[in-house]
Formats: sequence, structure tokens, C-alpha cells
Amino acid sequence: MSRVPAVSPLLDSLSAGAGEFVGIRRDIHRHPELAYEERRTAALVAANLQRWGYEVSTGVGGTGVVARLQRGTGTRRLGLRADMDALPIDEATGLDYASVHPGVMHACGHDGHTAMLLAAARHLAEHGRFDGTLHLIFQPAEEGGGGALRMIDDGLFERWPCDAVYAMHNMPGIRQGQLVLREGAAMASSDYATVTVEGTGGHGALPHKAADPIVAAASIVMALQSIVSRNVDPQQAAVITVGAIHAGQANNVIPAQARLELSARALDRELRGLLEQRIRALVAAQAESFGVRATLAWRSGYPVLVNTPAETAFARQVALELLGPQRVTLQGPALTGSEDFAYMLERVPGSYLLIGNGTAAEGFSHGACMVHNPGYDFNDDNLPVGAAYWTLLAERFLDGSSAGTRT
Repeated sequence: MSRVPAVSPLLDSLSAGAGEFVGIRRDIHRHPELAYEERRTAALVAANLQRWGYEVSTGVGGTGVVARLQRGTGTRRLGLRADMDALPIDEATGLDYASVHPGVMHACGHDGHTAMLLAAARHLAEHGRFDGTLHLIFQPAEEGGGGALRMIDDGLFERWPCDAVYAMHNMPGIRQGQLVLREGAAMASSDYATVTVEGTGGHGALPHKAADPIVAAASIVMALQSIVSRNVDPQQAAVITVGAIHAGQANNVIPAQARLELSARALDRELRGLLEQRIRALVAAQAESFGVRATLAWRSGYPVLVNTPAETAFARQVALELLGPQRVTLQGPALTGSEDFAYMLERVPGSYLLIGNGTAAEGFSHGACMVHNPGYDFNDDNLPVGAAYWTLLAERFLDGSSAGTRT
């Protein structure tokens, strides 16, 4: 089934049995659930894991599932994480397994991430050769809901201790099955702010008798663009986006209020703090210069996702062993998107990697479509590749002798 040439008996074996997990993936796709509503998905995950002999706990961090499989007397402990939630998007794929819930779809591939880890879970339960403890983490609410933090606050790493933790995400635009790894900062932090500009309303023909919040808001938007260009080191990455402006209702009325919604992203923890500092200062200064008042409500989002060196080096070794150097990118570019797996990596060393979902040239148009798009779909050819990777990583990490891992 897989388009990736098999270079190991493990990948051959998982490819031969992939049909069952294609069915599971498409069932999850057909029945998507938003953050903290993943009850059907969690029940499906838990039932399969229990059937395969795992010790399963549900309701972790709301609707999360954690499964434990212990073999031998080894003391090493590994965590593998998949996300389960969908997005509030109307699906437009036209697929026969498209979402049956209007306004909700798996537009980011979490259905595929869950199915890949389930396929690995079954293989490890039936054929896995390891000595230690495997923890499988099926997380709710990655899409802005902070499900990773909720699971951590619910005692994730106290109840299921891990020496290292790993996660994988599909990426359209990269050839199907290509594994992309990166040491260091791999995904950006994400923070959000609402700026409310209070002026004095008036008649559009008499602007001198008003304090126009729209003009002040427009100046704030333009001034914010100078932060990245003039306050950030050109060799560092940062993004400030004003995504919404709300003000007024008529063309001849100066409103009393304008509101801006903005986001800020950085690939460095110190730079993240600088962005907040400069945004606050510029908003206040611009408002004062126009004789209006501005208040800023800051909402901290996900932190910078940082892959630790030793665990990433180990993940590279496993990828090379499974697929060979032609199908592995050892140090891919950082992404300015955000991921709440970053919270887990703040507590436990580990690494987050990408698996290519396909390109337009490969002929799978839905897989080449970018995530968070109503035309997107996870590439089922990745199910055996991802499952084989998780299986091999677990066996190598828990054999007690793998170079590059921590003890």
C-alpha cells in the first residue's frame, strides 16, 4: 500500500496490515470532535488498547487517554503522543468518508496521527521486543485548547513517568513518507492580544470635535510592523499579525471605540518576551499621540517548542535505520506555527518530527492541500510508515542499549 519503498521487514509487515487502520482512520475522520469533546474518539482508542492488552486510563486532562505496556524488568520509560481533536471547519473534500458533522472536520490530520499510533500499539503488543515501560498518550484539544497542559496538570508525568517523549505531525508539501527532524527550536510560541482604543465619537464632518479611534488604530497597525523589522535581530524569526479590526458602522460617523485582534510568534524564548514588551509600549505611545486611550489584554499561548539534542539524535538514527538517508531530512527548517507538545518538552526531554503528507506532483491533491483547509485530508499511505517508525523507536529506546538516549 505505501508509496515509500520498504527497506525493512517491519515496514513490510505494517504495510500488509494497514487496511484495518485505514478503516479506523476514516471512521474517526467521518466522526470528528472538537477540543474536549473527543468522547467517541477516546472510547474507540481505549477499547482497542484494552483489547490488545494495555493498561488504559481515560479522562486524563478531560478526554485524554493514556495506555501503559510493560515488559521485562527494564527501568526505561518512553512516551509517544498523538492528538485527537478536530477543527471548526466545514469540510469540502467530497470524500465518501467526509465529516457527518457540519462545521467540524479533521483538517489537520489528527485522525491520522491517532491511527498511526494505534497501529504501532497493536504491533508492539503482539510482536514488540523491548524491556521497559511504554506509555501511549492520546491527547485532546491541541488546536488552541492547551490539552497537553491540561494532561500535565492532571498528573501526566507523575502518574506515567517518561524518560523521553516524542510526537509526530504530518506536513503537506513534503513528499509522502519523508521524515523531517530538527534539533533545537522547531515551532514558534504563540501569544494573542486584544487592543481596545477608546476615543470620542462624533460627526464625520466635524473630526476636530472628536478623538478618532480608527485613525489611532490604523497607526498602531502600521507601527507594529516596525517591531520585527527594527527591534528583532534579522537572523531571528518573529511574526506579528493583526488579524481583525472592528470599528464603526456608518461612513459619516466617527465611532467611540475601535478594537484590534493580533497574534505574536517567536522561535526564541527571550524574543517572545521582547515582542510583548514592544507591543505594549507601541500601543500606549501611539494612543497617547492621538489623544485617545488604549487598553491591551494579553493572552499567553503555546511556548516555543524545543527539541532536545540527544533525543533528536536518537530519533534521527531510528529514521535512518527504517527508511534510509534518501527518505530522511536530518535538520529541517523551523516552523512559525505553534504546537502544545511544547508544554510536554518543557517537562521531559524529547523531540517532535514531521512526516510528509505528499505534494501535488505525487497526485494526491487532498494530501498536498495545506492543513486547516476545508479541502485537506490525511494521506493514508503514511499509516504504515508512521506506525513502523513508532514501533522501531520504542523497541530501540527500550532495549536499554541505544546510543544517544538518556538514562
